[in-house]
Amino acid sequence: MDIVRHWIGGAEVTGDPGRTAEVFDPATGEVARRVALAGAAEVDRAVAAAAAAFPGWRDTPISRRTRVLFAFRELLDAAADELAEIITAEHGKVVSDARGEVARGLEVVEFACGIGHLLKGGHTENASTGVDVHGTRQPLGPVAVISPFNFPAMVPLWFVPMAIAAGNTVVLKPSEKDPSAALLLARLWQRAGLPDGVFTVLHGDKEAVDGLLDHPDIKAVSFVGSTPVARYVHQRASAAGKRVQALGGAKNHMVVLPDADVDLTADAAINAGFGSAGERCMAISVVVAVGAIADPLVDAIADRARALRTGDGRRGCDMGPLITAEHRDKVAGYVAAGAGAGARVVVDGRDVQPDADGSGFFLGPTLLDHVTPAMSVYTDEIFGPVLSVVRVETYAEALSLVNGNPYGNGTAIFTNDGGAARRFANEVEVGMVGVNVPIPVPVAYYSFGGWKDSLFGDTHAHGTDGVHFFTRGKVVTSRWPDDGHRGVDLGFPRND
Repeated sequence: MDIVRHWIGGAEVTGDPGRTAEVFDPATGEVARRVALAGAAEVDRAVAAAAAAFPGWRDTPISRRTRVLFAFRELLDAAADELAEIITAEHGKVVSDARGEVARGLEVVEFACGIGHLLKGGHTENASTGVDVHGTRQPLGPVAVISPFNFPAMVPLWFVPMAIAAGNTVVLKPSEKDPSAALLLARLWQRAGLPDGVFTVLHGDKEAVDGLLDHPDIKAVSFVGSTPVARYVHQRASAAGKRVQALGGAKNHMVVLPDADVDLTADAAINAGFGSAGERCMAISVVVAVGAIADPLVDAIADRARALRTGDGRRGCDMGPLITAEHRDKVAGYVAAGAGAGARVVVDGRDVQPDADGSGFFLGPTLLDHVTPAMSVYTDEIFGPVLSVVRVETYAEALSLVNGNPYGNGTAIFTNDGGAARRFANEVEVGMVGVNVPIPVPVAYYSFGGWKDSLFGDTHAHGTDGVHFFTRGKVVTSRWPDDGHRGVDLGFPRND
């Protein structure tokens, strides 16, 4: 069986043959390949390669770094379909979702191509008599990126191009559940002219993660995953003296006011709740229906959910499987718990008949109505195709519900009232807000990140926040004696 290997020093490396894990095709339930799992020796080897490559890459002129970024952008664009097929085969999301993931990653690469402008410092002449001051931004050194299973290409592309463009070297630890996309990215970087060691792929589980968090030569850590793990990564890496951005989980609400367009809102809820089988941190998992719109909205969402085709993502279906059998069963357990607590199961995805071969990890679109904030289906991040409807009577109740949630990643409001939308955008306590936009993921020149338990650390991903995270400021204050002080009279006034 194929082994997905590490990428260290510009080549594939097997590592310890006794430490591997299974990689499934989630649409069939079969083991497709195995992936190497790094131990302490592989962690040290990967970080050593990144550390050795750092001085040369740091000192590479920005113009040459930019040429590598431009070349990588063209290669990534040409390989988009190949990369999407790899994502679908290991994650399970439908091919159109996978292509969209690659496209959003490309946006960050394009933003990073402008690194020369983004790294410009400031200069003050004659801040004091004969004294000039200038500021620069310099790379940190070897940095680690620990990415989740749900976006095996896009999330690494949030961080890696920014870090590399700024002059750092990167060790990427992708999810062991769908690791192959990272290897294709490594080959594309090499073809683009990136020196060996500047980009490393280290596969592994918690042992590899802890090794990176503790390693003294890793200067910063970027992480995306669940809130408990994000908190752990932030605490452990910070204790080791590292700069950390740890993006955690979410419970994203869509507030629907009584004047909203029912059809537009229902379409948005379907796309935001069931796209990528709900396995995304920006998925809408709670519809907050205000007043009389609740009944027609639930009916419209239910009609659309029942029409979705669930199955193998390579067959033109609307929604694919979940990542593992264990996760599928966990999500189904939340549906049962919600029903047991009094929620009405309007559409039950546990009964889905998927268009697929074998025994894939399928759960169809599921809609629960009359959910209350005390139910586990509301309080927990489910990370699956389960959409809950909470009914409230007023805008104030809806706002209080969103702001009272411990997560603060993204939210949306659907309304035709511009004043209400403006007020909501100002008052809601989350990091990303959509107005009649269900998934408000910012374009690459803005930064991605939430508030509260959705972010540990102060810096968001990509955009100007990303530039600042992967660089540190230095201020130089200088005074130069003029030639007159060395006994050479050039006719200049002397600063005695």
